[in-house]
Amino acid sequence: METRFVLVFADGACSGNPGPGGWGVILVTADGQVTELGGHEPETTNNKMELTAVGKALRHLERTPGPLLIHTDSTYVIQGITRWVFGWSQRGWKTAGGGEVANIAFWKRLMALLAQRKQDFSGEAATVEWRYVRGHSGVPGNERVDEIAVAFSNRQRVDLYVGPRQGYGVEVHEVPEEAEPPEKPRERKASGKTYSYLSQVGSSVKRHTTWAACERRVKGVSGARFKKTTSAQDEARVLEEWDVSPGDVKAED
Repeated sequence: METRFVLVFADGACSGNPGPGGWGVILVTADGQVTELGGHEPETTNNKMELTAVGKALRHLERTPGPLLIHTDSTYVIQGITRWVFGWSQRGWKTAGGGEVANIAFWKRLMALLAQRKQDFSGEAATVEWRYVRGHSGVPGNERVDEIAVAFSNRQRVDLYVGPRQGYGVEVHEVPEEAEPPEKPRERKASGKTYSYLSQVGSSVKRHTTWAACERRVKGVSGARFKKTTSAQDEARVLEEWDVSPGDVKAED
């Protein structure tokens, strides 16, 4: 796929969530130059690494004019930057439920970079488009940034490529048609006033249809949390407060 855009792939990884993390970026400029970037953080979360990756890409390109096309497999980043962030900023960086926005410093830094780009460039040169790409679906650019991020999270050696596209071993311009990120769960008829029960144990969040199933999972588990929701919108609000993307929620076994 030939494009006038500066092509960007970004990804983050974390072992343990929280735990040691890494991020990876691929940049392909309009003149065919490829730059790989990556880094390590000793104690972080997956969402922080996803935000760090796109932030590092924007920082690296802050002197490069031209529209950007940023690909990420993070529903958290896509939904945050295209939807949630506007409400957060209007509410003084509070969630819909009045809680503190998670990773607020990362979101503010990202918004500042985007605002600076609009100030430095004008018209099409300042355009930034965000594209969701499904993770581990065989998209070469996404697979490569995942490889970089995971390697850095594990402190493994990574040879980062900088050079012409002709010498790059990744078919980075092979991207699928734009995919829609998973958003709300499908609407279903609620029983009484209950829509779902959510439980979180460690970094794993599950959706239950009965309180008994939810209680079995969290009972006696230190640090676990749970919540009853009354609608799809209410569930989305709780997940936002928990810093969890709807696409990362698993149905009960």
